[in-house]
Amino acid sequence: MIFEQVRTGGDRNFSYLIGDEETREAMVVDPSDAPGPLLERASALGLRITTIVNTHLHEDHVAGNEFIRAATGARVACFAMTGAEPAREADIGLRDGDRVAAGKVKFRVLHTPGHTPEHICLYGEGRVVTGDTLFVGKVGGTDFGEGARREYASLREALMTLPDETEVWPGHDVGVRPSSTIGEEKRTNPFLLCADFEAFVHLKRNWAEYKKQHGIA
Repeated sequence: MIFEQVRTGGDRNFSYLIGDEETREAMVVDPSDAPGPLLERASALGLRITTIVNTHLHEDHVAGNEFIRAATGARVACFAMTGAEPAREADIGLRDGDRVAAGKVKFRVLHTPGHTPEHICLYGEGRVVTGDTLFVGKVGGTDFGEGARREYASLREALMTLPDETEVWPGHDVGVRPSSTIGEEKRTNPFLLCADFEAFVHLKRNWAEYKKQHGIA
């Protein structure tokens, strides 16, 4: 398997290029508003992009869809749910538990609402691409009500149940470092160390002060 974290546009966005070394098929995850490096890396590696997957529908994650699709003919996949506006170019509606593939390389769709209702993470090959649900040492932004409650559940019921050795690959370079593991996040991420939902929301409300007290950038 080929797996590359690619710095693209937006707010320190990370996009991902995932390919099958045998078939040379590839998928990209979350092309930002500057997806050119994804095409450059695919060309350099001799990969043919067949699928674009969006973890969620915020513009900084979907803005490059049409650029990639126009250049490659790839189909766009995102989560399909009632009440969520579909991505402009969506060809494939995903459900929790579905697989997305690049040749023989397959990742499982984990529905992780919170940051947005339609948010998904992709789990496979010992890795989880977490979009804006989980960063290294942080979590994605939400409100302090239902969005926070959904994210709290998603983190514990979908992500923290993965094997500790699972590598964590987030959607932005806003954490302590570009990647981590589930086990490391369990041990060190202050949001995951909260005893209950009330403590989780309290930390969200007071994150700026917490960072100042603990010397977190």
